[in-house]
Amino acid sequence: MAIEMFKSFLSQIFVLVLSLQVLPSLCYTSFVFGDSLVDAGNNDYLFTLSKADSPPYGIDFKPSGGQPTGRFTNGRTISDILDEALGAKSFPPPYLAPTTNAEAFLRGINYASGSSGILDKTGSLFIGRIPLREQVDYFEQSRSHMVNMTGEKATMEMLKKAMFSITTGSNDVLNYILPLIPFSGVDKISSEMLQDFMVSNLTIQLKRLHKLGARKFIIVGVGPLGCIPIVRALNLLPSGQCAVAVNEFVQGYNKKLNRELDHLNQEMEPETIFIYANSYDIVMGIIQNYHEYGFVNAEDPCCGGNFPLFICIKGLNTNISSVLCDDRSKYVFWDAYHPTEAANIIMARKLLNGDENISYPINIVKLYNYKP
Repeated sequence: MAIEMFKSFLSQIFVLVLSLQVLPSLCYTSFVFGDSLVDAGNNDYLFTLSKADSPPYGIDFKPSGGQPTGRFTNGRTISDILDEALGAKSFPPPYLAPTTNAEAFLRGINYASGSSGILDKTGSLFIGRIPLREQVDYFEQSRSHMVNMTGEKATMEMLKKAMFSITTGSNDVLNYILPLIPFSGVDKISSEMLQDFMVSNLTIQLKRLHKLGARKFIIVGVGPLGCIPIVRALNLLPSGQCAVAVNEFVQGYNKKLNRELDHLNQEMEPETIFIYANSYDIVMGIIQNYHEYGFVNAEDPCCGGNFPLFICIKGLNTNISSVLCDDRSKYVFWDAYHPTEAANIIMARKLLNGDENISYPINIVKLYNYKP
């Protein structure tokens, strides 16, 4: 009898330990906002010129068996990789997907949209897209459904533990600096004014999310756009060079954004934390030291060749298919605008455990475990 009781006790302990191990992944919730760097397929449900719904996009995305999912890369986005590392068992589904129901709110939803920006008019050349303001509108609608299901108190309890990542701003900059994309159909404003306009509009949406219950924020700065293939090609830059003026513009914006997030932290801590994710220095470090990371090419896109318009598509026969590199893991850039999964993995790892130069004021792992 005593032996049976002891076995039962051990069995209960085993179940308890197992439940403690899996509990974080079951509770993990992530809400993703932004542009094509983190779009998980929302643009597939829009009338838009900005889509990644055909091969070879998604060729290395294992959950889909290598089929396109609307992600603008060959595999996982940086938000996918971060979510996996923090315990997510599945990726937040795109908000516009017909299969995304109210219950999806419990594990998170992806609202990001390719070609979108902080400003409403950014990306108008591509027709359909979901600007950041509308993404937050959609989140508010999702939240209302959640409140109807579980009540206001339970919804707020869940949201204060959830991770909110915002990756946007690149298209606002590209619309401003690229000659083929007129800035909102009006005369250009000064670069300083645009930087301020971007920061102020982003801050408005961050405060809206905070009012709706968000407490843990990851704000990803804009990367070195002067080094991406499309910008280098249009500026006719030789190998090894980036568009200096473009990168200076980006650094100016990032500096102002970081300063504003610091103000928000001073105003809202300890209940709320805004992390500034320094993607600029991470990506620039990869480009400048690409051999150390196992890459062989940090300038050309793996898919689409090395001359505009860099169209990445797999046609019905090889005559109309775009150029595709032999080893996708050896390229920093997947197409003219976006990094490969291999580059995304490196960025995610640095953001997860980086120091204050990479993720300020704390890294993403510490944010996940943070309890005010």
